Amino acid sequence: MATWIIGDVHGCSDELAQLLEQIPLDPGDNLLSVGDLFHRGPDPAGVMDLLQEAHVRFILGNHEMRLLDRFGLAPQRTDGADRPEVREEFDALEEADMAGDGRRPCHVAEDRRADVLRFLQTHSGFYMEQEDLPGAGPTPDGRPWCVVHAGLFPGRHPSEHDREEITSLRRLAGRGKPFWYESYVGPNLVIFGHTPSSVPRIRREQGQLVVLGVDTGCVYGGQLTAYCPERDEFLHVPAKTRYANP
Repeated sequence: MATWIIGDVHGCSDELAQLLEQIPLDPGDNLLSVGDLFHRGPDPAGVMDLLQEAHVRFILGNHEMRLLDRFGLAPQRTDGADRPEVREEFDALEEADMAGDGRRPCHVAEDRRADVLRFLQTHSGFYMEQEDLPGAGPTPDGRPWCVVHAGLFPGRHPSEHDREEITSLRRLAGRGKPFWYESYVGPNLVIFGHTPSSVPRIRREQGQLVVLGVDTGCVYGGQLTAYCPERDEFLHVPAKTRYANP
């Protein structure tokens, strides 16, 4: 069996549709997104429809967390012990900017807003370990793996991070300091998104993969990436256009 991990989509439904068509799925294979499904790109509702149709699991990115926070639906703990009850009715859905940061709105048609919020409540928490996915296997060299949205501190399990750290981490100690993935060490390959680059970020130590970033900046005119850790294989779809500026 295989697991395909999809990088930050950010509302780019056309590219996601092309990528899903390219992924060679067999029965029992897993599809997982690193989060940041919406925001900045043109078609968040279309992304939701594609993910539901393909049965793609997803972990929470910083944008999903902020949107769920608006409605009291985001868990506060990364271990999932305080996951809120699913809600069917929502207030304040007239907000035009459902998940914006004041600069880059995420417009969702009014008749789809409740659908988007219900969908986000099906999230798989803040991280996913290989052992959590039925049939998932290690890398070709036998290394186990885990998936987070943003990053991890060296020597700490994902459950030992707070939700801001695991969904927003880039540098270890603020501006001008090293990126977390430049010095991370741990028992698992860490697959992550959040920090865009033109190609996947890959770091190896003694021949083994240590970290691998799959946010290749589709919404900024780059490409949308999927990675299979069991096969150490990539798939890419180029962006149709630049939808937003970094």
